[in-house]
This record gives sequence, structure tokens and C-alpha cells, in this order.
Amino acid sequence: MRLRVEFTTEPFDLDEAPPHAVVARDVLEGADLDAVDVGPFGNTAEGESDGVLTAVDALLRKALAAGATRVSLQVNVIGDEPGEGDK
Repeated sequence: MRLRVEFTTEPFDLDEAPPHAVVARDVLEGADLDAVDVGPFGNTAEGESDGVLTAVDALLRKALAAGATRVSLQVNVIGDEPGEGDK
């Protein structure tokens, strides 16, 4: 099963990436995922379910430990091939 996760961490800081946002980016970039898009207002990643779920666990733990006061996320089941889209 392939999954896509979309998430944001708060509090926001438009002048400089806060530590919790940097940690979240590092978790995603180091995870076993097929596609990662990190931006100032939202982040997405997709891959096989084990990789996505492992990354989400690490992301939540590390972002909260680094000062995030809120993490909003959504996980969707997507098609079987990278970039195939929702089914």
C-alpha cells in the first residue's frame, strides 16, 4: 500500500525556519520515501506504507521534542505506482 502524508508544524516563523520545522524536514529527507516536498506552508511525502508510517512516528516525536506546539497531518492511501495519484 502506498501512502501520502501532508503536514504542517506550528508555531510558524516566516523569517527563519524554527527548530521543529528543520527537524521535520530532516526526518523526511532521511526517510525511505519516494517523493518529498518541503515548503514554508506545508509538506508532503509519499511512499510505501512502512516508510511513511515510520517517518510520521519519527516526525511527531522529534518535532514535538524540538518545540512544535501543534502538528496537523493527513494521511491518504494513494495509487500503487509513484505519482499515480489518489484512487
